[in-house]
Amino acid sequence: MKIYTKTGDEGITSLLGGLRVPKSDLRIDAYGTVDELNSYLGLLRDQEVNGKRADFLKEIQDRLFTLGADLATVPGKDKVKKPDLHVEDIEQLELEMDRMDLELPPLTAFILPGGHQSVSFCHLARTVCRRTERIVVELASYEQVNPLVIQYLNRLSDYLFVLGRKMAAELEVDEVTWKPRS
Repeated sequence: MKIYTKTGDEGITSLLGGLRVPKSDLRIDAYGTVDELNSYLGLLRDQEVNGKRADFLKEIQDRLFTLGADLATVPGKDKVKKPDLHVEDIEQLELEMDRMDLELPPLTAFILPGGHQSVSFCHLARTVCRRTERIVVELASYEQVNPLVIQYLNRLSDYLFVLGRKMAAELEVDEVTWKPRS
């Protein structure tokens, strides 16, 4: 099987369900940004500090692929075969955040990205997740979007924030806090 099909050479692509749309379509932007986010999750998973979390981060990557398939499906085409996102997927992120939070000092200031390269990668993933969420919310104002997609992205960005804090603690680096000018 060849990787190239040439069917998109004129800037048009197909959604799951057969509808052809321009590659600049907001739905394409949404699932393309999910793909970008998934790449950052792979980078995070590859960080040595995340060795014990690699399986969970891989699970998140799997959910992002599921989420991307949902976004790539023509609205109303319910018979398209694809995996589903579940409320339990969101609850799992919450559970992991709660576990990490128990081992972290209380948050007393805004945290700036930085302090260690691995932590910075986590903040990059978090900000790409927020951008993804904004694009999906915009898409939802025009077309049908599974509400669990938006909820999962919202919770995932929270998870990535807490993970960045946990990684800093495990790496024994100080969190970079924002100190506003007086």
